[in-house]
Amino acid sequence: MKTIAAGQFKNRCLKILDDVAETREPVVVTKRGRPVAQVVPVSASPASTKLAGSILHEQGDPYGTGENWNAELP
Repeated sequence: MKTIAAGQFKNRCLKILDDVAETREPVVVTKRGRPVAQVVPVSASPASTKLAGSILHEQGDPYGTGENWNAELP
């Protein structure tokens, strides 16, 4: 696993993020020689993240408050 000092990470952040995404190898960020953070590649996302079609059955009024009221003007 690669390690990098926080100051160097600050200067090369975007390049390091690209490298982690490409090589899938984590990078540990250190501060004064002690590990403080780890940059890891994102795991594969689920096949579908869209909500369209996820509601199979709707019951009642989804926008109702449960209160009865009369909106007619006198």
